[in-house]
Amino acid sequence: MEIQLTAKQLKITPALREYVQQKMGKTQKYFDHIVWGQAFLFVEKRSHKAEMIVHAPGQTFRALATAADLYSAIDLASDKIDAQLKKHKERIKSRHKPKTSDTMAGAMPPVLTSFTVSRQPVAPMTPEQAAAELDGSERVFLVYLDKDTDQIHVLYRREDESLGIVNPVRKIKR
Repeated sequence: MEIQLTAKQLKITPALREYVQQKMGKTQKYFDHIVWGQAFLFVEKRSHKAEMIVHAPGQTFRALATAADLYSAIDLASDKIDAQLKKHKERIKSRHKPKTSDTMAGAMPPVLTSFTVSRQPVAPMTPEQAAAELDGSERVFLVYLDKDTDQIHVLYRREDESLGIVNPVRKIKR
C-alpha cells in the first residue's frame, strides 16, 4: 500500500514517517485490496492533530484525532481507522451469510412437480398451415419451423379459443 504523508507546521523525521507507515500498515490485515493511504499531521497551538484517510475500491475511510503529543494523535487516528475497517468487514460478512430461520426449519420440503416430455417432429410451414393443423387436432400447442424466417415458433390455443404465436428472441446481454 502506498502511503502519502503530509505535515503542516512541523518537520517529518524518518522515525515519524516509519511510525505512520507502521500504523497505517495495520489496515492491510482487514483488507488486501486497500489501494493507498494518506496521513495529514498538524500542529495547532498546543494540540497535535492527525488525520488518516484510507482509500479502498468503492469505499473511503477517514479518521481525525487530536491529542497533546503527535504520537498519541497518530495512535488515536489509527485506532479509529481500524474500528471503521473492522465494522465494514463484519458488515460485508453478515451480508453474505445464508439466512436460516426457525420457521424455515419446520417447513415441509418443496413438492417437486412432475412433467412429461413429448417429442414432436418440426415441419416447415406457414402460420396459416400451422393453424389449420392445430384446429384439426386436440392438442393445445404446435411447434413448427416458419418457412419465411427459418425459426422455430410455437402456436398455442388460448382459453378463449383464439390462437397465439410465440416467437423466440435472443436476450440481449447488457
